[in-house]
Amino acid sequence: MEYEAFFKISYGLYIVSSKGMDRSSGFIANTVFQVTADPINFAMCCSKENFTNKLIKDSKLFSVSVLQKDGNPGLFGLFGYKSGKDVDKFKDTEFITGKTGVPIVIEDTIAWFECEVIKMMELPTHSMFIGRVVNNELIHGDREPLTYAYYRDVKKGKAPKNAPTYIKK
Repeated sequence: MEYEAFFKISYGLYIVSSKGMDRSSGFIANTVFQVTADPINFAMCCSKENFTNKLIKDSKLFSVSVLQKDGNPGLFGLFGYKSGKDVDKFKDTEFITGKTGVPIVIEDTIAWFECEVIKMMELPTHSMFIGRVVNNELIHGDREPLTYAYYRDVKKGKAPKNAPTYIKK
């Protein structure tokens, strides 16, 4: 298998968040994309091992925060490598509450989308959620989004084991 070929597929990096009865959580995602224009629907994948997966399944809600290129690397440590079961990821993170009640990270975010789940598909290691966009905002239209290629090649970042792009060598 030519593993470097997989790194040539373009991805953005996002924080996907959701809420439960008494808890909110989120994770770093690179599998978020628009699948229809009218109505506007996004697809997003989340590891079955992520605490946020259960929150999305229970609430049928998620938000997507588009991260800026030169943002705080601490967000990756918090949302990419720690579990929401053990850590309150929103305690020291700038966020707002969307009209559906879902948390939306605005720290180092250039745009965000709030979605209601309309369909779900179980894959071997991940759940794929299709969400209808119900609210959004462009916060910083002049800033560049963070891509996985930039994160990997310039920042020397690695995909966590729950990422769809994680490759065990």
